[in-house]
Amino acid sequence: MNDLCNNRGMKKNKFFIYLNAPITLSFVLICITALILDFLTAGKSSVLVFSTYGSSWLSPMTYVRLLCHVFGHGGVDHLVSNMLYILLLGPILEEKYHDKLIIVILTTAIVTGVVHNILQPHVILLGASGVVFAFILLASVTGKERGIPVTLILVAILWLGQEIYSGIITDDNVSQITHIIGGISGAVLGMRFKRK
Repeated sequence: MNDLCNNRGMKKNKFFIYLNAPITLSFVLICITALILDFLTAGKSSVLVFSTYGSSWLSPMTYVRLLCHVFGHGGVDHLVSNMLYILLLGPILEEKYHDKLIIVILTTAIVTGVVHNILQPHVILLGASGVVFAFILLASVTGKERGIPVTLILVAILWLGQEIYSGIITDDNVSQITHIIGGISGAVLGMRFKRK
């Protein structure tokens, strides 16, 4: 009897690894796989599947790219910087919103892809930055009250101001419009989830 109690106590104190955020981890795994395919195909897979740009709306691949451009990345540094945010925010959001996080990812991918293809059809867009900013604003909406949280207002002002400033002042390869649209997607979906 004593040994049985001791064995039960040992199981409680035993260290183990568990899968805490399957949607987040799946997203990260797909992004890593997309980058490996990019290296193996000398960038052809990214152009064909894991990026979006202005192409015929009659082509089925246009719609595949609208969904899959969030998985592609321009290199290891680009991937790691986005995945750090996804891995930091994803598990917290997944615990709160469960399967609705898939809706956030898919909606952000489609909306940012369509807006980008309309406004900048000759520029290739790839990367999870839109999803990152959707997660950031979704996290700032998360709370028990039904109204608009002060954290959302502050994050939106600071973040929007920085994105607009960066878009006007700097000439880099970063798509500020994708960040802005991604953030708006996260905030709007977060407010909808709260109302329900």
